[in-house]
Amino acid sequence: MTGVTDVPARGTCRICGGDVEEFLDLGQQPLSDRFLEPGDVDEEFFFRLTVGQCSTCTMVQLAEEVPRHLMFHDDYPYHSSGSSVMREHFAGVAHSLLASELTGADPFVVEMGCNDGIMLETIREAGVRHLGFEPSTGVAEVARAKGVRVRTDFFEESTAREVRAAEGPADVIYTANTMCHIPYLDSVLRGADVLLAPDGVFVFEDPYLGDIVGKTSFDQIYDEHFYLFSAGSVQALAERFGFELVNVERLPVHGGEVRYTLARPGVRTPTQAVNRLLTEERDQKLTDLMTLRAFATNVRKVREDLVALLKRLRAEGRRVVGYGATAKSATVTNFCDIGPELVSFICDTTPGKQNRLTPGQHIPVRSAAEFSAPYPDYALLFAWNHAEEIMAKEREFQQSGGRWIRYVPQVHVT
Repeated sequence: MTGVTDVPARGTCRICGGDVEEFLDLGQQPLSDRFLEPGDVDEEFFFRLTVGQCSTCTMVQLAEEVPRHLMFHDDYPYHSSGSSVMREHFAGVAHSLLASELTGADPFVVEMGCNDGIMLETIREAGVRHLGFEPSTGVAEVARAKGVRVRTDFFEESTAREVRAAEGPADVIYTANTMCHIPYLDSVLRGADVLLAPDGVFVFEDPYLGDIVGKTSFDQIYDEHFYLFSAGSVQALAERFGFELVNVERLPVHGGEVRYTLARPGVRTPTQAVNRLLTEERDQKLTDLMTLRAFATNVRKVREDLVALLKRLRAEGRRVVGYGATAKSATVTNFCDIGPELVSFICDTTPGKQNRLTPGQHIPVRSAAEFSAPYPDYALLFAWNHAEEIMAKEREFQQSGGRWIRYVPQVHVT
C-alpha cells in the first residue's frame, strides 16, 4: 500500500538547491502516455512517482525525473485540437496576443511545445511571423500540414541562441502545459532571456497547485508534470532568473490553470491580480507543508472510496467502462490498482491509443463508438476536466439509465 511514509524522504530542489521534503507517494508508475501493443507489456518503464516541496522557494516538484526522450517521442499521442473547448481556448489566446503584444511592424512569437499547431494556426492566418518548438515528430508534422513553422527540437538556452541569431528577438514567448514538464527550467529561462526582446513577455499557463489541492485532483500528478506551480513559487523562480511576475490569470481549462506573464524587472508594472493571488495563497496556507500533507490524506481517501465502489459494482454484476484514456488516468489506475477486472475497457477518440493497452494496468482501449455498443451500467470519467463537453455529447447514455462515476473532488455517482 503506497502513501506518505512516517519519515519523509528529502531531496534537493531543481530550482534553488534547497531541501525538498516529500509529502505524497503515488507508488511505482509507468509512462503515462505510452499505450502498449499487447506484445510490449514486458518492456514497460516504471518510476517512483513521489511529490515534495522545497523549503526555500516553495516549488512543488517530483522526486524522480523521467528522461525526456521517453515521454516526448515520435508517437506522442496527445493532440490538443481533439477538444472543441481547447480549440476555442487557444484561438482566444492567439487573438489576445495579436491585439495586445504582436502589434509592431514585424512582430515575432515563439511557442514552446506547440503540439499540433492549435494556437499558432491562428497566428499564421494573421500573417504574423512565428516559430513553434515541438520535439514530438508526429504532432509537429500535423502542425506543419496546417502551414505552421515548426522546429522539431526542445527549447533551451542553446536552441534559443540559434533562433535569436537567425531571426532576431521575440516579442512573445508563449507556452501552454509545457513549462511544468521541464525539470531543466534554468536552461529554459536563460534561453528566454537570450531570445526575448527587451520589452517582450514570456507567457505560460499550467495546472495550478491551488486547484489541485482544493479539488484533490491528484491525477494531475504524473511523469510529464514535474512541477506543480503556485504564484509564489513562480514569483521566486522568475526573480532567480532575472524576470518579474507581472500578471496572473486564473483559467478554467484542464481542471484549473493559471496563466503567468513574466517580463524584465521594471519594464512593466505588475497588475493587482498578482498581489491578490499571492495574498490568497498566503491566507489559504497553500504552500504550508501541513496543507500539502492534508491533501495527501485526502488522496488516500479518494483511493479507498473509489476502489470500494468499483468492487461493490463488480460484486453486483454491474458493467463499468472508462471514458477518456488520458495521461491522468495512468496515475489513478496504477495508484488505485484498477485493472480490467474492475474497468473492462476505456473508450477514447484518439486513434493512436485505440486497440492498445493502458500504461501499467493494461486495460484495453477501444474506440468511442464502442461506448454505446451497448452502453455500460456505469462510466468512470477519467477525462473529468472535459465533463461538460462529454456529457453534452453522451446524453443518450444517461437517458438509457447509465451513470457517471467521478472522483474529483471526491468519489460520487451522477
